[in-house]
Amino acid sequence: MKKVIANTTVECTEEGYLTDFGQWNKDIARAIAKEQGIELGDDHWKVIEYLQEKHQKEEALTIRGIKKSGVIDVKTFYKLFPGGPLKKATMIAGIPKPKGCI
Repeated sequence: MKKVIANTTVECTEEGYLTDFGQWNKDIARAIAKEQGIELGDDHWKVIEYLQEKHQKEEALTIRGIKKSGVIDVKTFYKLFPGGPLKKATMIAGIPKPKGCI
């Protein structure tokens, strides 16, 4: 389905995940974050970059992976992306919802 985010028409799933990472940019990330009630700061961007790297390497994304990443501790991850941190973080990062997320 098509959706306008940050004045850009993008393709996304019914849940709001981009279907084409090539359409992602930081303005779109900020707009998606705002829809989720999140204002992005430096720590958010570190997590987003980490998730995008893992996705590009086709590695599975998990909370455990975040914990082991050294990028951020799990408690902070939950504070940065409240109410489903991995779902919200991947949505903002412009990558597909991880298989383990309901």
